[in-house]
Amino acid sequence: MGEGQDQWIRVPVGDDAARWATRVRCRRVLLVVHNVTSATRLLDVLPLFDDDLGVQLLATCTGSSAFRSGVAELLADVGVPVLPWEQALATPVDLAISASFGGELAALKGKLIVLSHGIGYTKRLAAPSTEHRAPSTEHRAPSTEHRAPSTEHRAPSTLPPVFGLAPEWLLADGVPLADALVLSHPEQFDRLAAACPEALPTAVLAGDPCFDRMLAARPYRDRFRRALGVGRGQRLVLLNSTWSPQSLLGDGDDDGDDSLPALLPRLPSELPADEYRVAAVLHPNIWHGHGPGQIRAWLDRARRSGLALIDPLEDWRQALVAADLVIGDHGSVTYYAAALGTPVLLGAAPLESLDPEAPIADFIRTAPRLDTRSPLRGQVDSVMENHTPQPGPTHFTSSVPGESAARLRRTFYELMGAPEPPGAALLVPLPLPAPEPARRTAPLRVLTRLRAGAEVAVTRYADPAREPAGAGDAHLAVHEDTRDPGQLDLADVIFRDDAPDDPRLGPPGRWTAEVLARHPHCALAAYVTGPASCVVRTRDGALLRLTAGADADADPAAYASAVHAWLAAGRTTAALLADGLTVRTGRTVHHVVITAEADDAVTGDGTRQVPPTPPADRSTAHADGADAPRAGRRSPRTGS
Repeated sequence: MGEGQDQWIRVPVGDDAARWATRVRCRRVLLVVHNVTSATRLLDVLPLFDDDLGVQLLATCTGSSAFRSGVAELLADVGVPVLPWEQALATPVDLAISASFGGELAALKGKLIVLSHGIGYTKRLAAPSTEHRAPSTEHRAPSTEHRAPSTEHRAPSTLPPVFGLAPEWLLADGVPLADALVLSHPEQFDRLAAACPEALPTAVLAGDPCFDRMLAARPYRDRFRRALGVGRGQRLVLLNSTWSPQSLLGDGDDDGDDSLPALLPRLPSELPADEYRVAAVLHPNIWHGHGPGQIRAWLDRARRSGLALIDPLEDWRQALVAADLVIGDHGSVTYYAAALGTPVLLGAAPLESLDPEAPIADFIRTAPRLDTRSPLRGQVDSVMENHTPQPGPTHFTSSVPGESAARLRRTFYELMGAPEPPGAALLVPLPLPAPEPARRTAPLRVLTRLRAGAEVAVTRYADPAREPAGAGDAHLAVHEDTRDPGQLDLADVIFRDDAPDDPRLGPPGRWTAEVLARHPHCALAAYVTGPASCVVRTRDGALLRLTAGADADADPAAYASAVHAWLAAGRTTAALLADGLTVRTGRTVHHVVITAEADDAVTGDGTRQVPPTPPADRSTAHADGADAPRAGRRSPRTGS
């Protein structure tokens, strides 16, 4: 073996592969990975080779992307043989599939097809150096009829070329890099013909497999919403950012606007927690450029306030299908949202990075903009309630919706010169995300109002910067795992959520007694035992189980706050046991059954642990109200 070849794989390809392989006459299909972003689009089409025992799948990474992190782990999960790039260049294959133009693609020994890794080709991006892009094409031998005419007549431009449509990306030594260039709509043919007519004969209209998977998943929208912790009556607001300083997450250039640091804490403090669920989808280049740990650190406060951080590989499509509103930028995900008919607010919209002739540019010019200096809730509600879907995004994302699997498989096998497998070409349905209920460990400012009958209206805000506006009494509810333990000494309600049989915490009754004993100014402790129930202990020692009725699906900690408001207003526990409680969050009503719970507040020495009774003059002893557990007081805010 030559220098560096000791890392080359020997099976199922290699000089002596036939000696060791079990199936030796397979056609070779090479997945050419530029970075994680492009790999996700290759994974969309990978199932089109399922059940074909005549195909051997291989993968390689070009090493051409600045975003190299995460690729090795992704390919390991795919589980097909991974060739070092130099071995991939030396290995004849029947078909190479790429979703990017990075790397020495012209040097591959085999037919090449290039897919888009976004909504067509829309962005301007400087082409890489030709010394890395245009090696000898002797292995590819493209037809001379595709050779480029003189380009001397083309007017020079100071702007970067359009990625995927310009000669700088599409040609090597004047001939097309790809044997087939996949487009999703005829408008892309028109832009290709104007920008690089030499590549027009390679263009194939084959739709958008990523969009087709989302279209097929729309009947399961409610399941995705439940998996993402979106309750009945809640609206899912999805933040979406592509990469680059001009994106929603970006900090702008010298004249740019870094608006997200101000926006992130305002969303949970201005959108009531039980009426809105907030989630974020970030481009894989953000994740793998800055590091997942750094992303989690940047968004820590927002996550403690209930933000769900969506996996950029597995679950972003499901979140997009589930969303009621997307706050986005000029990236593909925002345009996909509009194509699905979802309302969009633009938090960043740099037109200079887009091809002005691309449909997304027209969308960015006309879509409503988020005003970060104005109250957020009114803008969010107005866009959702007055939304009329634009026909452009749906029309231009794919001219053949639902047909990409059949068209792509046909093209793949034609390029290989092989018959298609029997049966329909099918993509894999989007899987259900793992359940992700909202977990808020930041302090919750709770407004409550007693209504007619046994009904309490509850409005909770996570870590608000100022006292929430609105009628009603206010109290502070704090998760036991709050980042700032000092908040527990100010809390009217302390809660946590765990399995009821967690041996580290003890039974819920014992935990609630310990909390009230440890925090003498807390009025009620609540142990959330599941998505529909919690156990609460009041300051007078009553131990109650709150169980959601069939039509109730709010956070049980909200039911605990309603019970606190009921008792703080002078109402009785007996009435709760007799009639239950109706909790209203926004326009949604939740009926809660309340029963007495067997008391298990026993200490390790066998004695019963009873929370201390507060001083008799507690309601008047603290004139400033700083630590009095009354529904009407307003605790000072010291952060989370």
